[in-house]
Amino acid sequence: MFRQYKFGDYRFRLILWVVSLSVLGILIIGSARESFQQKQIFGLALGVFLMLFISMIDYTWVLNFYGVIYMVSIVLLLAVLFVGTNVNGATRWVEIAGLRFQPSDISKIMIILFFSAFFEKHQDDLNHVTTILKAVVLIGIQLLLIFREPDLSTTIVVALLFSAMYFSAGLSYRIIGGILLVFIPVAVIGISVLMRPGTEMLENYQLTRIYAWLKPDEYPQDAYQQQNSITAIGSGQLYGKGLNNENVESVKNGGFIPEPQTDFIFAVAGEELGFIGCCAIVLLEFLIALECLLTGMRSRMLSGTLICCGMASLVFFQSFLNISVTTGLLPNTGITLPFVSYGLTSLDSFCIGIGFVLNVGLQSKKY
Repeated sequence: MFRQYKFGDYRFRLILWVVSLSVLGILIIGSARESFQQKQIFGLALGVFLMLFISMIDYTWVLNFYGVIYMVSIVLLLAVLFVGTNVNGATRWVEIAGLRFQPSDISKIMIILFFSAFFEKHQDDLNHVTTILKAVVLIGIQLLLIFREPDLSTTIVVALLFSAMYFSAGLSYRIIGGILLVFIPVAVIGISVLMRPGTEMLENYQLTRIYAWLKPDEYPQDAYQQQNSITAIGSGQLYGKGLNNENVESVKNGGFIPEPQTDFIFAVAGEELGFIGCCAIVLLEFLIALECLLTGMRSRMLSGTLICCGMASLVFFQSFLNISVTTGLLPNTGITLPFVSYGLTSLDSFCIGIGFVLNVGLQSKKY
C-alpha cells in the first residue's frame, strides 16, 4: 500500500498550479457569495490533505480493487435515483446526516481508476470486438445512470473522458475511423430528432436551453442567464472592476448572474478580474492538464499513463464546457469549473484525482 519514494520525484509544480487556481477560486467565490467562502476554504484544506495523503498510496495497489471501485460507483449513482435530493428539477445530490454531496463527481474519479485497470488488463486485445463491447457496456451503464438524474453535462464529459482514455490505451485508428463514419451521420440524425418539439429523450428544460441558445431573442426568459454572463465578461474589459467592488453598474451586484458561485463563476471572474483574470484561469487549467499528461508520459505502466490521461481529459473537457457555456459558445448545461467553482464534492474529488497523478509521478521511468 505504502512505498518508499524519493522526495525529488515529487511533482511540486502540479501542486502549485492546483493550489494557486483553488485560492483564486476562493477569492472569486468570496466576491460572488461571501457566505460560501469559508466552506470553500475548508474544502481546499481537506482537499490538499487528501491529495497529499493519496499521493503516498501505491496506485497499483488501489487498482487491484478495480471491480469493487466500479460497483461502489454504481451504488452511489443508484442512490441518487432512489434517495437523491431534488434541486431545481434535477436529482444529483445525496444527503446523509446533514451532509450533502454529489455522487457523480466522485464517480468520475472512480471511472478513471476502473478503466485504467481494465484497459491495462486488456492491452493485448484492446481492438477485439468482445473487449470493445465489454468496455462500451460498462461505461454505458454509468452514463445511463448519470443521464437519468438528469445530468446531461456530466454525461457528455464522462463520455469524452472514456473516449480519450480508450484512444490513449491504444485503440486502432481503423476502428476509430469506422466509428466516426457511423457516429457522425447518426449524431446528425439524433440531434435533429432531439430538437423536435415533444421528444421524450430530453427533459423540457434541456430542450428549452438549446432553443434559447440558438434563438435568444425568441426565448428571452430562458436565454437571460447566458446573455447576462456574456455582458458581465465583456464589461470587465482588460483589468476588471476589482473583487468585492460595490459598483452599482456591476452585473453581479445587480443579481443578474445566476449561480455566480458555481456554474457561472467564470462570468464573475470576467467582470471583476477582466481579460487578464480570465486568461490566468484558462492558463492554470491548461497547466494542470498539461502536467498530468507529462506525468503520464513518464509512467512505467499503462494504467499509470491512463490515470494521468483521464485526469487531464477531465480537467480539460469540463473546463472547456463550463467556459463555453458562460461565453455563449454552447447551450447552458450546468457544470462546475474545476478548482474554481464552489462545491466541496467537486473540489475534493479533483484533489483526490490529482493525488493519484502525483503517485504515478513518484513511480515514473528514469531517463
